[in-house]
Amino acid sequence: MTVLPTDPAAFRTVLGAFASGLVVVGASGPDGPLGMTCQSFCSLSLDPPLVLFCPAATSSTWPRVRAVGSFCLSILSEDQAGVSTRMSRSGTAKFAGVGWDRAPSGAPRLLGAVGWLDCSLRDEHEAGDHTVVVARVEAFGLDRERRPLLYHRGSYAHVAP
Repeated sequence: MTVLPTDPAAFRTVLGAFASGLVVVGASGPDGPLGMTCQSFCSLSLDPPLVLFCPAATSSTWPRVRAVGSFCLSILSEDQAGVSTRMSRSGTAKFAGVGWDRAPSGAPRLLGAVGWLDCSLRDEHEAGDHTVVVARVEAFGLDRERRPLLYHRGSYAHVAP
């Protein structure tokens, strides 16, 4: 059956069939740490080292992160579903009770993450109801013992052992 992309619910269902990882974008704001969950994330280039992510155009956090200019992307591990949910909400004390330290840029880096990418803003583009953010990776780290948290069909999922 073919459905035209003018049906947003059907389009969302098809896109939800693609399992993706989750990252938290963290920055050091003037009033404390800033954070937001982002499902739209991928590698872009090895040389130079670039990644991209896509916050919603309606995000109240992204403009504050953009103003800082540097941020850390923490790749969430399978036991961080609660962190993902917390960071996706507006107006809450997002880092209360969440373990973190500082990446080389000073941005918050989540403890227990699969990996992290300390980045500087390179470019951004308006794209429909989202913004495409291109970031240069300045430093990174990986915990090979952890497995990633996935998002699939509107729910959190895990990689089988």
